[in-house]
Amino acid sequence: MTTESKTGPRNGLSPLLGAVVSGAVMVVLLIVVATLVSGRPGVVGVAVGGVLTLAVFALGVAVVGFVARLLPGASLLVALMTYVLQLLVLALVVAAIDGADLSAGTLSRGWFAAAVIAVTLTWVVGQMVAATRQRIPVYDTSVAVETVDHPGGER
Repeated sequence: MTTESKTGPRNGLSPLLGAVVSGAVMVVLLIVVATLVSGRPGVVGVAVGGVLTLAVFALGVAVVGFVARLLPGASLLVALMTYVLQLLVLALVVAAIDGADLSAGTLSRGWFAAAVIAVTLTWVVGQMVAATRQRIPVYDTSVAVETVDHPGGER
């Protein structure tokens, strides 16, 4: 008896697509609110913070996915290292913005921070919702089970 792996089409969005779409929707919503409340500095702050956060998270997921396909045993280590690097990149960008001494008329730091926090939260929620809506069967019920008598095994 051979066991054949049947990978059928998955139903629902992929977790990465769900996260990217939800994060992009949040950026657009924040841009609309920042336009109404703060004008150009708010829009620039939201755009920089939101797009940066989406790019950092998407690249992190892509790297972990690539390594998981090549070396599944190393994927946990790479995932932890990627998380640390994501935090480091975001911290370095915040330090660069602080060091550039951008005026309040150029970029709103409050909207930048709000975009990073809001996109991070919606990224996590979007990934969780898309992952839970995927229907990945634990057991393949379409395979017929053969019963084999094993002599001498009964007690």
